[in-house]
Amino acid sequence: MPKHAENILADALELPPLARAELVENILSSFEFQGRDAINALWAQEAENRIEAFERGEINAIPAKDIFNEIEKIR
Repeated sequence: MPKHAENILADALELPPLARAELVENILSSFEFQGRDAINALWAQEAENRIEAFERGEINAIPAKDIFNEIEKIR
């Protein structure tokens, strides 16, 4: 990996988890590939299904703060 890429990676790894996730999403979305629209549609449907299951009381929510605290413990 070029030195400037290593520097970028080092800086990225110092970001909080949510910022790192957003960075990863932006980098990955820069790659275009066949079937991306279908994958995006499937993820959108999955999100809708989960919201509906939550509203029906079939699944419970976990506060984001708790999730990020767990991530920080692992890190």
